Amino acid sequence: MLDQVFHATPNVGIDTFFLLIILVALEAVLSADNAIALAAIAKSLENPKLQRQALNFGLIAAFVLRALLIVTATWVIRYWQFELLGALYLLWLTAKYFWDKEEEAKEGHHEPRYTSLLQVVPIIAVTDLAFSLDSVTTAIALSKEIWLVLAGGTIGIITLRFMAGLFIRWLDEFVYLEDAGYITVALVGLRLLARVINPDLVPPEWLMLSLIAALFVWGFSKRTVSPLEEELRESQKTAD
Repeated sequence: MLDQVFHATPNVGIDTFFLLIILVALEAVLSADNAIALAAIAKSLENPKLQRQALNFGLIAAFVLRALLIVTATWVIRYWQFELLGALYLLWLTAKYFWDKEEEAKEGHHEPRYTSLLQVVPIIAVTDLAFSLDSVTTAIALSKEIWLVLAGGTIGIITLRFMAGLFIRWLDEFVYLEDAGYITVALVGLRLLARVINPDLVPPEWLMLSLIAALFVWGFSKRTVSPLEEELRESQKTAD
């Protein structure tokens, strides 16, 4: 859809500032699902300080990987193997989350999936890279100016950091939000896989955005019950 807008623009030498705004907006729109996924990964570290450090270091590493992807994008898009690896990685990440969750339910207690920054930082960086395969190739299609795409990606990473920080807090408040985040990861993985198998199988952007929006609505549909609220409910039941 954005391609049509630019092709329809009579001014071929479009203003750089306007194009930068478009690239940043594109990053923001395409990063909402990315932010919740990265927040869920960082949240697996139970120490809030480690969570913040994981996001900070992970996104610094993610920026380096994004920059490499942007610089080599015209070469990378020639090889479907990169998208296949990204798709398989995202699907593995989702499967691991739900498998671990089922195991925790069977054992009856919760154990952190990751215990150190050295585990989480690479996962955050690689997950962002897999998510970026779509947005970076779209950005490259809009502008051949590498520095401009890098500038948009830089602002996008900063926005992503703040969004992920918000989602970490919300993951404690809403019951289904983490599940919604990982289902979104699976959707992105399936979309990449469809592009590898047959580009005609790729669902339209409006359908993907609608599915992700529906997942977000479901994710925010139920709040967790605090220990105090649970105690009040129990006391009310006893009184009745």
